[in-house]
Amino acid sequence: MLGNRRAGIDPSKNAVKYYQKLRKKHKRITNIREDFLQKITALLAKTYQHILVEDLNIKGMMANHKLSDALSNLGLYRFRELLSYKQECFGFLFTIVDRWFPSSKTCSVCGNIQDMPLSERVYHCQNCGQVMDRDVNASINLESWTNNADGLSVNACGQEGAVSLG
Repeated sequence: MLGNRRAGIDPSKNAVKYYQKLRKKHKRITNIREDFLQKITALLAKTYQHILVEDLNIKGMMANHKLSDALSNLGLYRFRELLSYKQECFGFLFTIVDRWFPSSKTCSVCGNIQDMPLSERVYHCQNCGQVMDRDVNASINLESWTNNADGLSVNACGQEGAVSLG
Protein backbone atom coordinates (compact mmCIF):
# COMPACT_ATOMS: atom_id res chain seq x y z
CA MET A 1 0.00 0.00 0.00
CA LEU A 2 2.66 2.44 1.03
CA GLY A 3 5.53 2.41 -1.42
CA ASN A 4 6.61 -0.76 -3.14
CA ARG A 5 7.99 -3.17 -0.57
CA ARG A 6 9.04 -5.81 -3.10
CA ALA A 7 11.12 -3.33 -5.05
CA GLY A 8 12.46 -1.86 -1.82
CA ILE A 9 10.97 1.59 -2.45
CA ASP A 10 10.02 3.49 0.69
CA PRO A 11 6.74 5.43 0.76
CA SER A 12 6.88 9.18 0.29
CA LYS A 13 6.46 11.44 3.30
CA ASN A 14 3.21 12.76 1.85
CA ALA A 15 1.86 9.22 1.48
CA VAL A 16 2.77 8.46 5.09
CA LYS A 17 1.05 11.67 6.28
CA TYR A 18 -2.02 10.92 4.15
CA TYR A 19 -2.47 7.42 5.58
CA GLN A 20 -1.91 8.67 9.13
CA LYS A 21 -4.68 11.26 8.65
CA LEU A 22 -6.95 8.65 7.08
CA ARG A 23 -6.33 6.23 9.96
CA LYS A 24 -7.11 9.01 12.44
CA LYS A 25 -10.42 9.83 10.67
CA HIS A 26 -11.46 6.17 10.60
CA LYS A 27 -10.66 5.86 14.32
CA ARG A 28 -12.79 8.94 15.04
CA ILE A 29 -15.74 7.53 13.07
CA THR A 30 -15.40 4.23 14.94
CA ASN A 31 -15.38 6.06 18.29
CA ILE A 32 -18.46 8.13 17.34
CA ARG A 33 -20.34 4.97 16.31
CA GLU A 34 -19.38 3.15 19.52
CA ASP A 35 -20.38 6.14 21.65
CA PHE A 36 -23.78 6.33 19.92
CA LEU A 37 -24.37 2.59 20.34
CA GLN A 38 -23.44 2.73 24.04
CA LYS A 39 -25.75 5.68 24.70
CA ILE A 40 -28.76 4.43 22.72
CA THR A 41 -28.59 0.90 24.18
CA ALA A 42 -28.27 2.30 27.71
CA LEU A 43 -31.33 4.50 27.12
CA LEU A 44 -33.36 1.60 25.72
CA ALA A 45 -32.28 -0.78 28.50
CA LYS A 46 -33.19 1.74 31.22
CA THR A 47 -36.53 2.58 29.60
CA TYR A 48 -37.98 -0.81 28.62
CA GLN A 49 -38.27 -3.95 30.75
CA HIS A 50 -38.71 -6.30 27.79
CA ILE A 51 -37.11 -5.74 24.40
CA LEU A 52 -37.71 -7.88 21.32
CA VAL A 53 -35.18 -7.96 18.49
CA GLU A 54 -35.63 -9.75 15.19
CA ASP A 55 -32.98 -12.32 14.35
CA LEU A 56 -31.82 -10.68 11.12
CA ASN A 57 -29.78 -12.56 8.53
CA ILE A 58 -26.93 -10.03 8.52
CA LYS A 59 -24.59 -12.36 6.66
CA GLY A 60 -27.15 -12.82 3.89
CA MET A 61 -27.79 -9.08 3.67
CA MET A 62 -24.04 -8.41 3.49
CA ALA A 63 -23.89 -10.63 0.40
CA ASN A 64 -25.96 -8.00 -1.44
CA HIS A 65 -23.27 -5.65 -2.74
CA LYS A 66 -25.74 -2.75 -2.83
CA LEU A 67 -26.49 -3.05 0.90
CA SER A 68 -23.16 -4.26 2.25
CA ASP A 69 -21.44 -0.88 2.66
CA ALA A 70 -24.40 0.69 4.45
CA LEU A 71 -24.97 -2.34 6.68
CA SER A 72 -21.34 -2.71 7.66
CA ASN A 73 -21.32 0.87 8.95
CA LEU A 74 -24.43 0.38 11.10
CA GLY A 75 -22.95 -2.04 13.61
CA LEU A 76 -26.15 -4.09 13.93
CA TYR A 77 -24.47 -7.04 15.63
CA ARG A 78 -22.73 -4.74 18.12
CA PHE A 79 -26.09 -3.04 18.83
CA ARG A 80 -27.75 -6.37 19.60
CA GLU A 81 -24.77 -7.51 21.68
CA LEU A 82 -24.76 -4.32 23.80
CA LEU A 83 -28.54 -4.31 24.21
CA SER A 84 -28.56 -7.93 25.35
CA TYR A 85 -25.78 -7.26 27.85
CA LYS A 86 -27.40 -4.12 29.28
CA GLN A 87 -30.85 -5.70 29.57
CA GLU A 88 -29.28 -8.53 31.56
CA CYS A 89 -27.43 -6.04 33.79
CA PHE A 90 -30.70 -4.27 34.62
CA GLY A 91 -32.45 -7.61 35.18
CA PHE A 92 -34.84 -7.17 32.26
CA LEU A 93 -35.80 -9.51 29.42
CA PHE A 94 -34.20 -9.54 25.98
CA THR A 95 -35.94 -11.74 23.42
CA ILE A 96 -34.77 -12.69 19.96
CA VAL A 97 -37.68 -13.20 17.58
CA ASP A 98 -37.36 -15.78 14.81
CA ARG A 99 -36.71 -14.08 11.47
CA TRP A 100 -39.39 -16.20 9.80
CA PHE A 101 -42.19 -15.14 12.17
CA PRO A 102 -44.68 -13.24 9.93
CA SER A 103 -45.39 -10.42 12.39
CA SER A 104 -46.34 -7.79 9.81
CA LYS A 105 -48.23 -10.23 7.55
CA THR A 106 -50.50 -11.65 10.27
CA CYS A 107 -53.74 -9.95 11.31
CA SER A 108 -53.58 -9.13 15.02
CA VAL A 109 -57.37 -9.54 15.33
CA CYS A 110 -58.20 -12.78 13.48
CA GLY A 111 -54.77 -14.33 12.80
CA ASN A 112 -55.16 -14.37 9.01
CA ILE A 113 -51.80 -14.41 7.18
CA GLN A 114 -51.53 -12.62 3.85
CA ASP A 115 -48.59 -11.57 1.67
CA MET A 116 -47.71 -7.88 1.62
CA PRO A 117 -45.00 -6.00 -0.24
CA LEU A 118 -42.70 -3.86 1.93
CA SER A 119 -43.90 -0.74 0.13
CA GLU A 120 -47.42 -1.22 1.56
CA ARG A 121 -47.41 0.55 4.94
CA VAL A 122 -51.06 0.00 5.95
CA TYR A 123 -52.33 -3.48 6.81
CA HIS A 124 -55.77 -4.32 5.35
CA CYS A 125 -57.04 -7.72 6.50
CA GLN A 126 -58.94 -9.50 3.76
CA ASN A 127 -60.60 -11.80 6.31
CA CYS A 128 -62.01 -9.49 9.01
CA GLY A 129 -61.56 -6.04 7.44
CA GLN A 130 -59.16 -4.73 10.12
CA VAL A 131 -57.16 -1.67 8.93
CA MET A 132 -54.12 -0.38 10.82
CA ASP A 133 -50.52 0.70 10.39
CA ARG A 134 -48.29 -2.20 9.40
CA ASP A 135 -45.79 -1.57 12.23
CA VAL A 136 -48.50 -1.26 14.90
CA ASN A 137 -50.01 -4.54 13.70
CA ALA A 138 -46.57 -6.20 13.86
CA SER A 139 -45.93 -4.91 17.39
CA ILE A 140 -49.27 -6.32 18.60
CA ASN A 141 -48.41 -9.68 17.03
CA LEU A 142 -44.97 -9.67 18.66
CA GLU A 143 -46.50 -8.89 22.04
CA SER A 144 -48.88 -11.83 21.74
CA TRP A 145 -45.98 -13.99 20.51
CA THR A 146 -44.03 -13.29 23.71
CA ASN A 147 -47.11 -13.87 25.86
CA ASN A 148 -47.27 -17.37 24.37
CA ALA A 149 -43.63 -17.81 25.51
CA ASP A 150 -42.47 -19.09 22.14
CA GLY A 151 -39.36 -16.92 22.21
CA LEU A 152 -35.96 -17.35 23.73
CA SER A 153 -34.43 -14.94 26.15
CA VAL A 154 -30.71 -14.47 25.91
CA ASN A 155 -28.50 -13.63 28.83
CA ALA A 156 -25.30 -11.59 28.68
CA CYS A 157 -23.17 -14.70 28.18
CA GLY A 158 -25.06 -15.57 25.00
CA GLN A 159 -26.72 -18.64 26.47
CA GLU A 160 -30.30 -19.28 25.45
CA GLY A 161 -33.10 -20.26 27.79
CA ALA A 162 -36.87 -20.27 28.00
CA VAL A 163 -38.59 -16.95 28.51
CA SER A 164 -40.13 -16.63 31.93
CA LEU A 165 -43.00 -14.16 31.80
CA GLY A 166 -44.38 -14.12 35.24
